[in-house]
Amino acid sequence: MSAAALRWIRCRRLSTAGPPSVKKVLQWKDLRKVAKVTGAVVLGGCLFITYEVIALDKAVTIDTSAILQEKNKSYIYLRATPSDEKDNLTGGLTHKARRELHKAARRFVEISSRLLLQSLDAAKLMTQVSLLQEHFSHVDADPHEVALWVLLKKTQSANKAIRLEAVQELADNHHWHDYQYQTAAQVIDHRTAVGLARMPQVDLRFFRHPPALPDLEEGLSAEDGLRQLLASLPQTEVDKCVRYFTSLALRESTQSLAAQRGGLWSFGGNGLPYAQSLTSVPSEKVESFCLQALVQHSKVRSHCDHIVANGGLQLLQRVYQLRTDSMKIQRNIVRIIGNLALNEGAHQAIAQSGWVSVLAEMMQCPHIMQASHAARALANLDRETVKEKYPDGVYILHPQTRSNQPIKADVLFIHGILGAAFKTWRQKDRNALEEEEAAKREDDYTECWPKSWLAADCPNLRVLSVEYDSHLSDWMAQCPAENQRMSLAYRSQELLKKLKLAGVGERPVVWVAHSMGGLLVKKMLLDALQDPDMHGLLQNTKGIMFYSVPHYGTFMAEYSVNVRYLLFPSIEVRELCKDSPALRSLNDNFLNLAKEKDFKVLSFAETLPTNIGPMIKILVVPTQSANLGIGELIEVDVDHLNICKPERKDSFLYKRSLQFILDALQSYIAH
Repeated sequence: MSAAALRWIRCRRLSTAGPPSVKKVLQWKDLRKVAKVTGAVVLGGCLFITYEVIALDKAVTIDTSAILQEKNKSYIYLRATPSDEKDNLTGGLTHKARRELHKAARRFVEISSRLLLQSLDAAKLMTQVSLLQEHFSHVDADPHEVALWVLLKKTQSANKAIRLEAVQELADNHHWHDYQYQTAAQVIDHRTAVGLARMPQVDLRFFRHPPALPDLEEGLSAEDGLRQLLASLPQTEVDKCVRYFTSLALRESTQSLAAQRGGLWSFGGNGLPYAQSLTSVPSEKVESFCLQALVQHSKVRSHCDHIVANGGLQLLQRVYQLRTDSMKIQRNIVRIIGNLALNEGAHQAIAQSGWVSVLAEMMQCPHIMQASHAARALANLDRETVKEKYPDGVYILHPQTRSNQPIKADVLFIHGILGAAFKTWRQKDRNALEEEEAAKREDDYTECWPKSWLAADCPNLRVLSVEYDSHLSDWMAQCPAENQRMSLAYRSQELLKKLKLAGVGERPVVWVAHSMGGLLVKKMLLDALQDPDMHGLLQNTKGIMFYSVPHYGTFMAEYSVNVRYLLFPSIEVRELCKDSPALRSLNDNFLNLAKEKDFKVLSFAETLPTNIGPMIKILVVPTQSANLGIGELIEVDVDHLNICKPERKDSFLYKRSLQFILDALQSYIAH
């Protein structure tokens, strides 16, 4: 090789032109120096590579303590190997196998991160799942671990069906480990969290606890925060009653309330003449009044933005945690959250404030009123499976959770004046003897029979209960604008707007009404006749059930003001006088409409007088007034208050009511 190089060099010298001074001859000793340097470099490189290979071989040796530390850091858990298998594994694994194990674990972390941060379609999702399976075929990993990550990825899919299926599987699998719930809680977005919260009896470990609240400024209380929030809200776009009571609530201070602890609640001496005595914690009363004012403000879209921007969500969270012993205050707070949730722009802020976990826990409360308020708020937050929105006063009794059961029809419950969405429809109250007998039969009392009984007997129905704007009765004060808002015409227009937003009229409908609620139903249907957008409600109305509705008025209007106030507000007494022109016109027009649309009608009439006071008993709605003139009329030996409260599920009153609903909707729910 050296001789050939010398010949080439000589030939090169002979063929090179130029002056002799630039010609150079490469000597043999120079070539020897180059060869020595090159050899040294090659030898050193070989030694270095050998050293690195040995070091790498030691580095990839499995260390169980290191794996344990990685478990706590990244929630990647490898199945423990028995001690006898460890010896075989250490002795039998080749360098390549150990290196592949190390690479697979690293690859798992990388893939997991991409799976949770990227949004892929269904085709890419299957590719990623296959990739996971390919890499984990070399790793001794629990398939349970892989399943969790795959489901979490599916919740981020662009395909809605895949997302819903993943949420269902997450909730249905009750065998996740505690650390897996913690992992899911850290990863899921607010859309998935809302979906899980609306699953029946979901494990609450899926949800992160509400974030820590900032400390209040020195000398300030939650009550002061509510006052400041109220003061920051505009007084526009709310009616006169809201402005009136907001100003009254803001006028009081904790010091003045403490001075009046033994007396009556008196806003400057000219408000709340019917108020009750103060409790031992006057600040709780102030909070309650402020919250009731906030309920009204939260119905206004622009005011919702102010509440969120001014820290209202965190403030409400603080009051909610402070008043765990006051179910009414907590209901009012969740009522505000439900109103804010009508605005989709507030959903992210609501979730970040920790309200999803609070609502999920409240959904599992045994008290129907608490659970129903939470169900309404979550339904308004759930834009995946719920297209309707439930305004303030419209409560969904069934289904309150996500369900695969298709909804075929709606049943609406409308209470009477001074009634409520829940207490009007409770089971008949029991005395001590009846309680003892019921305990022997293991017959549980229900706070709301449409939710407990009707929902079980007709699972493919949506059951709604409607409540009027009840803040007037809560405050128990006379508002200057009260007369305007208490008329049938006002309430009819107000409720029609809410029911339209809730999707009422898109399916077959059966109305169930008690007392003056029946007059309101008739007025709403007549108003819907005049509104082209509400014609669907008329076409889909299949039946109406009246519980002691005074179609032709009541003798109550002839009694003293104090007595009639217990049942009817004063503005409507004039409309309720026996054979009044207003009632006669309402009834005649409705009869024509019912005959034209062929509504099915069932009326119940009371036969027992109602105890108004210790010395007064009155037959509130006589049979002749409860008789609409069409449909079936059934007299029941109960009073006015209990005509809509079945004694038991097997009682005639409930069984006949259920039969009417099934008959009216038979052709729609049978298949």
